[in-house]
Amino acid sequence: MDRSTPQGILLAFLAYSAYAVSDALVKLLHGTLSVYEAVFFGSLSGVLALPLLRRPGERLSDVFRARNPVMWFARAGAALTGSVGSVLAFTHLSMAEAFSLLFLMPTFVTILSVAFLREPVGWRRWLAVLMGFAGVLVVLRPGFRELNIGHLGAALGGLSGAFTVVMLRAFGKTETRLSLYGAGLIGPIVGGGLLMLPGFVWPTPMQWVWLMGYGLLMAAGNILVMLASARIPASLVAPAQYSQMIWAIALGYLVFGDGVDAMMAVGVAIIIISGIFTFRRESVRQPRGWKRVPPVHPQ
Repeated sequence: MDRSTPQGILLAFLAYSAYAVSDALVKLLHGTLSVYEAVFFGSLSGVLALPLLRRPGERLSDVFRARNPVMWFARAGAALTGSVGSVLAFTHLSMAEAFSLLFLMPTFVTILSVAFLREPVGWRRWLAVLMGFAGVLVVLRPGFRELNIGHLGAALGGLSGAFTVVMLRAFGKTETRLSLYGAGLIGPIVGGGLLMLPGFVWPTPMQWVWLMGYGLLMAAGNILVMLASARIPASLVAPAQYSQMIWAIALGYLVFGDGVDAMMAVGVAIIIISGIFTFRRESVRQPRGWKRVPPVHPQ
């Protein structure tokens, strides 16, 4: 085994640990600040990662430039909707339930890959898609429990994350890393900043702690995913994403007093199995575009 492989796997697990704690910190706001304000300040912290992500020959101004401007704006818009959706999810749902719905991202990737990239999809991957949706129905139990805006936010976060993955596949070879990463920052910063103005409330010192921790850990997770993806294929990085469920259950129980009932546990297990199966199927094929696309956190 190449020495870089265990290093890459460790970096991937550290990345998703950082993401999970970041999500817990934004949940600690308990909706006391507007969603847009949390998105704005959280994304603003991501600017600190730009110098670390710059490759030789790239300039920081590449953040605002792209060979394909339509792609850049689409990526920025997906980052904004994904950030808003995931903050809504963690504000209104338990961590385990929010993650279980966000984990639909691989299912959405399959559907969008067919629609936009014309990738061939066999019956096994379609079976995984159906499994994923079946798991969501078990978790949500529509008609038996009340749904709220957090459920919509989680679905929006997963769909936006999947759209970003498809964008990276399609344009990862032609665009610079700073352009792709920068669009994911500028969208939430500009969009969140404008949307937060009507109801802006200056954060208290403790709220600043949660906001800065949320943003800095999100930036750290992005850097770690990039470092992991430089050492191992995306098909090895992606399964580490499901370690977030362990963090979600642990943090949900210890910090927020959340529990996981038997039906939710079954639904979560189905979603995770379908996601892992999707990633394994993708690892044996050669997708069009960037072959080492970094997995994307929904935010």
